[in-house]
Amino acid sequence: MDEFRLRVFVTAARTLSFSKCAAVLNITQPAVSRHIGELEARYGIPLFSRGTSGVTLTKAGELLLSHAERLLSAYQKMDYDMDLLSQTSQGRLSIGASTTIAMYLLPPVLAAFMERSGGVEVSMLSGNSENVEQWLRDGTVDIGFVENASRRPWLHYEPLMADELVLVAGTQGRYGAIESVTPEELKGLPLVLRENGSGTREIIERALSRRGIRVEDLNVVIELSSTEAIKSFVRSSDTLAIVSVIALHRELADGSLRIVDIDGVDMPREFATAVRPGEFSGLNARFHEFVIREAGV
Repeated sequence: MDEFRLRVFVTAARTLSFSKCAAVLNITQPAVSRHIGELEARYGIPLFSRGTSGVTLTKAGELLLSHAERLLSAYQKMDYDMDLLSQTSQGRLSIGASTTIAMYLLPPVLAAFMERSGGVEVSMLSGNSENVEQWLRDGTVDIGFVENASRRPWLHYEPLMADELVLVAGTQGRYGAIESVTPEELKGLPLVLRENGSGTREIIERALSRRGIRVEDLNVVIELSSTEAIKSFVRSSDTLAIVSVIALHRELADGSLRIVDIDGVDMPREFATAVRPGEFSGLNARFHEFVIREAGV
């Protein structure tokens, strides 16, 4: 089926106006009517009910719309994949990613990108957000993915996706049954935190400071540079930790960890793509777009 004809039908169905559809697609209203008429002739059933107050979808129109939207989405994905293959058939992409992003977001995206991008040579370094920003500054990597809220004046940032930090406890340990704590109670709990320089640590410090709490006020029993190590430590001890919610899919599903609310404290954050000024183009821009599409954000 002709892709443009489907696009005309979907636009008319969404706007419920042939004149608005014509304006959106920059064609004439008779052209819209012709495309709709040819679809109705093909299927032998009206797709719109026409009246003095405008048009509405018939049952057949609603059914066709559900299929047409999926077809157009498939067309768009096909065009994107073909463009990606032709535009990134060769080259080199050096990536720096903060720990959470490198472990839980990028691996399946990288696999898909390398499969579809032909001869692009890809490498990735993982560290905390400060590491990634320094690698960008000294030219070690071409593109970075960071978790921190601060922004360096020597870098250009593009938003990537939303994330949230949460307090977790092992379900088999001493704190496995608690559902919430107050900020004051949090100060007395044994905590495992990420190290200084990590984006996670920065977000924690900022969120708690709004409640008048410093990290120095907390009972931090150990600092670890790996989220996997933190989760393993918590599962094996009577401690709690503050980690990214995207790192918890497996543990929440198998019931080994549970989220504990901190009353009145939220820790949202935004992952970002970082490049040197003037370099958000070519492979860098295409990979950023690819991550957004593949991660469904």
